[in-house]
Amino acid sequence: MWTYERRLQFPVNIKEPNAQLAQVIISQFGGPDGELAASMRYLSQRFATPYKEVAGLLTDIGTEELAHLEMIGAIVHQLTRNLSMEEIGRSGFDKYYVDHTLGIWPQAAGGIPSNANQFQSKGDIITDLYEDMAAEQKARSTYDNILRLVHEPDVCAPIKFLRAREIVHFQRFGEALRMTTDRLDDKNFYAFNPGFDMCEDCGN
Repeated sequence: MWTYERRLQFPVNIKEPNAQLAQVIISQFGGPDGELAASMRYLSQRFATPYKEVAGLLTDIGTEELAHLEMIGAIVHQLTRNLSMEEIGRSGFDKYYVDHTLGIWPQAAGGIPSNANQFQSKGDIITDLYEDMAAEQKARSTYDNILRLVHEPDVCAPIKFLRAREIVHFQRFGEALRMTTDRLDDKNFYAFNPGFDMCEDCGN
């Protein structure tokens, strides 16, 4: 189904470890608006999508989100590798360390574990596309917040790349929504459906 290239979509070459930054950035690995939730959202929604073009888009973006998950994992790993116990304790990384050592585990910046309640797959194309557009905006906002906290150029560069991709995804989902609404007919109830909006009992 997919061909995996053994390289990151954008290079990650972080020179100095920084456990404080890692605790912030890990939210985009397993947080509510992170890359894991995004990939699972789109790759789940595609099965019930009635239009092959939109299903293809969901597959493309869902796959790219897995690449972004890989990038975030690389960032967090490089920010935490070779930390001394003194650095771990001083940075507040000790709570994470107790459960996961220096492994990468999906959680939000506040320590809340990732779970499937962070994304929705409704089986309704209009509902799902609005969900997807909102998800991309929330991810973009999270990257904005990260960039306000991060000033190291080698960390900022991949984060800026990821932020830019969220904007592109938002635009692509907007195009999919326009294409979908252009196909609405009397079998759809999003704008007007005689079966719901015109009934003798309602006086319409």
